[in-house]
Amino acid sequence: MNIALLIRSLELGGAERQLSLLARGLLERGHQVRVLVFYGGGPLEADLSSAGVPVVDLAKAGRWDLAGVAMRLRAWLRRERPQVLYSFLDTPNLLAAWLRPLCPGLQVVWGVRASDMDLSRYDWFARLSHGLLGLSARGAAAIIANSRSGAAILERQGWPAGKLRVIPNGIDVAHFHPDPQAGARVRAQWGVAPAAPLLGLVARLDPMKDHLTFLKAAALVLKEQPQARFVCVGGGPRPYTLALAEQARALGLGQALVWAGSRQDMPAVYNALEICVLSSAFGEGLPNAVAEAMATAKPCVVTAVGDAPWLLGRPELVAPIGDAAGLAGRCLELLALPPADLARLGQEMRQRVRDEFSLERMVELTEGVLMEVGG
Repeated sequence: MNIALLIRSLELGGAERQLSLLARGLLERGHQVRVLVFYGGGPLEADLSSAGVPVVDLAKAGRWDLAGVAMRLRAWLRRERPQVLYSFLDTPNLLAAWLRPLCPGLQVVWGVRASDMDLSRYDWFARLSHGLLGLSARGAAAIIANSRSGAAILERQGWPAGKLRVIPNGIDVAHFHPDPQAGARVRAQWGVAPAAPLLGLVARLDPMKDHLTFLKAAALVLKEQPQARFVCVGGGPRPYTLALAEQARALGLGQALVWAGSRQDMPAVYNALEICVLSSAFGEGLPNAVAEAMATAKPCVVTAVGDAPWLLGRPELVAPIGDAAGLAGRCLELLALPPADLARLGQEMRQRVRDEFSLERMVELTEGVLMEVGG
């Protein structure tokens, strides 16, 4: 089958990594696969190219270059004639649906990664895009959500229930695996002592990730365990980053907290942690960071957002959204476990990912949907 995948860019994000894994998986199954991006040059582009997946840069000039990128995408679709265009995230989904009537024979599949978004935390363009998605959803032949919670919310919002499919993220457990030596190297780079408990939040700096609740929880953990250390891995807008750093100082975290920025060596990052924390307040579907940490046999503590509780499969490690004390308490309970018990819990989490969220299962299920709509 001739398949095109469309996304904004190939930067280091959850949706971007899932698209990259899917593209390679579909190629291995004998399909012709091309990836189209609004902005070229992201870190994952080289990985795709080396795997034999062509990447087409649509050369979007900026946020408002919608007409230009639409014309270039339409020309490419009419020339290359893919059977299915599978788009990821808001603006690519909208363009795919709007262009479908202009491209005879094309079927469009949407990829939706979030769940219950708090749009009041974003600008007018994000709110407009979300509203237009609901109006345009019938232009897609199928809509793939990566979480049960996300699909349920879309159905309540009036999206066509018959087109909704739930396919959880797929995790490459051969890539994300226990590697204590790699973790030790990363800890040394961050200046974290080998014996210090290290709790990490792996997430872009965005309101939905609720870093402030993580920082408040970290301050509470630090009071009980002064040797503990904390790391935030992920980048974001400079003003937001500076505001969070100021809040961390006000909470007294000081040298106990590392701002690591974006990194590409994610298996090593997870291996550096004792506990991976998800503090998100809204918008999560099935969080990649939690699944990847579980695959490296790292225990996780999460908030009750999206499908995170289902992914974890451990109700006792789920805190209410925005509850810093609850998040800290669950982290302290894990840190109080004997090392052998903590390691056993990590291995159980890795096995859950192998059983329920494998890369092979995600590729197989997605291939099934694409072949169903593409004929």
